[in-house]
Amino acid sequence: MLRALSPLPGGAPTFGGRISVSGRVGFLIGERESVEIKPRGYSSSRRALMKSADFSEDSGGVLELHSTSVPLSNGEIFTVSGDPALSSGEFSNAVGSSLFKTWLKNMQSDSGLLSGGHMSLKHVHIQGLDMFGSRLGFVKFKADVIDNETGQKVPGIVFSRGPAVAVLIILKSGGKDFVVLTEQARVPVGRVILELPAGMLDDDGDDVVGTAVREVEEETGISLSLADMINLTALLDPATGCKIFPSPGGCDEEISLLLYKGNVDEGVIRSLRGKQMGLRDHGELIKVHVIPYQKLWRTTADAKVLAAIALYEMAKRDGLLPT
Repeated sequence: MLRALSPLPGGAPTFGGRISVSGRVGFLIGERESVEIKPRGYSSSRRALMKSADFSEDSGGVLELHSTSVPLSNGEIFTVSGDPALSSGEFSNAVGSSLFKTWLKNMQSDSGLLSGGHMSLKHVHIQGLDMFGSRLGFVKFKADVIDNETGQKVPGIVFSRGPAVAVLIILKSGGKDFVVLTEQARVPVGRVILELPAGMLDDDGDDVVGTAVREVEEETGISLSLADMINLTALLDPATGCKIFPSPGGCDEEISLLLYKGNVDEGVIRSLRGKQMGLRDHGELIKVHVIPYQKLWRTTADAKVLAAIALYEMAKRDGLLPT
């Protein structure tokens, strides 16, 4: 039997099945039906069964399945399921998060994949999530998006982390331009990377400049004025969304790139080099570097740096920056 869990935002109920694995295993069909099978030699093949069924078992020997239906603006409905390893609260948190809502909004926008009726969203499976304390940080899911002309699925594995901001800081000193970078250990690529000061935006994602100023101070110790910040990505054609997408094949991250230019004496440059910064209790182990601007493009492979250089140079060429 299935039990109704707390409704998700929008009023759509979530149905979860709690299925004991002590003797029988139940499989969810659709949203409201279940069948039970008793596997032969279950005690010896339990792990293999769980693996083949893509199920997880919690410490209480109980599996929990999650499913809900979500309406789209075009009147179509798609289903959302959740990995059995997720609790009902985690599943509801993921589907009701600003990350998932923003992704769905983008899908349905005028330039989204679902506009024009060329593609259809049939199903989303929530695979996992990561929490930053009490705040949802990342959501991993797989979306079944169908090309209506060919009937084929479009690659739809999504690592959702939301909007972020980075700042190109150019400091003029002694007649030369320098750029402030941060050195951080990046486990996903297994390397230490030199990159622009950057950070994730809060759930509302509106305070781009304020977030940029705060992140710069946390990561470098430099206090910038809001009024002196220039949004380089805002200079892009509006059709682009005025953001950059560093890895759109697997991640929804969209980054606003800002520019700050200032004049400092040589003592400031010396004091910044090698400075240890970051929120240590958050695992941020940051070392500050100051690089001559002319050498910047060959110094790091950070996509944020290279994109910021391109935007800065093109904006200068076209006279779009204040003199």
